[in-house]
Amino acid sequence: METMTKEQDPSNHQDAEQAAGPAAGDEPVSDPQPAGEVLVEVADLFKHYGPIKAVDGISMTVRRGDILGFMGPNGAGKTTAMRILTGFLAPDSGSVRVCGHDISSDSLAARQRIGYLPENAPAYGEMTVTGFLEFVAEARGVADIDSAVSRVIGLAELRKVKHQTIETLSKGFKRRVGLAQALIHDPEVLILDEPTDGLDPNQKAVVQDLISSLSKDKCIILSTHILDEVERVCNRAMIISQGKLLVDSTPKELIRRAPGHNVVVLQLSEDPGALAAKIQDAEWCDVVEASDRTLTIYPKNGESRLSEILELAKGSGLESVEQQEGRLDDLFRQTTQGVSR
Repeated sequence: METMTKEQDPSNHQDAEQAAGPAAGDEPVSDPQPAGEVLVEVADLFKHYGPIKAVDGISMTVRRGDILGFMGPNGAGKTTAMRILTGFLAPDSGSVRVCGHDISSDSLAARQRIGYLPENAPAYGEMTVTGFLEFVAEARGVADIDSAVSRVIGLAELRKVKHQTIETLSKGFKRRVGLAQALIHDPEVLILDEPTDGLDPNQKAVVQDLISSLSKDKCIILSTHILDEVERVCNRAMIISQGKLLVDSTPKELIRRAPGHNVVVLQLSEDPGALAAKIQDAEWCDVVEASDRTLTIYPKNGESRLSEILELAKGSGLESVEQQEGRLDDLFRQTTQGVSR
């Protein structure tokens, strides 16, 4: 395969870096967020376990209407960060404010505004679904318990199992009971650790639709390793690795930054050399790879240049065209590789 590149000048390096996303150790990539009421504020959060930095200087704000996908490999620090946000774990330094209340100094007021689904949500197996939710509602100080229980049973689609004991439920239904208890007091902030873990595809779709429907009046932070879930549900996405926040953007923008976004592959009936040279001379072209009768064209910054490519390819024996879309999992792997503590 022959590869043709632009002359290696500093501006081209910068273009390539912007298209590929952040390198390990860079400042996190972020995009301006729309104005709105801030419900969660996190500033310079640190948590160490001996020499291990489980959370390493995370800062962020989350607004009403946000569904924030918190992504990272196993051991990245997602669960530790979520436990700090909910007040279950104290940070070594930094602050968390929930609806204006400091999670450390005004913990009760902050927690009253949070609904939390832990990774392994505890429940009393001998209780029925209804009995457990009534218990949680009473502990939360809910005024109209019957109404609240009925509401969350409907939201989580638990009607057919509401009289069963929790120990008899499938893992998927247990997860939905955990989600229902997080919603029982109608909190403004929902923090969900792997909310679709253990659910079959149909159950995942139900929970994902529920999360989407709740976002109008709340902010929702959910951790997940299911990247298509972030694309389907979230309007913001963060990538964390080894405690460091590397990316804060939108799923759409992350896909645009992913390796291979808007790459065009041409199949030709003749030698591609002349066309490769012509395309390489275009100011928007970064790299052209020529192999047999195939051209692979990488536009700068992942921009769509299909119309320009087709115009240049006229009369070159063009047989087929494929324009590729970036993949979130490619960016995820690229971003999290080589991050050191």
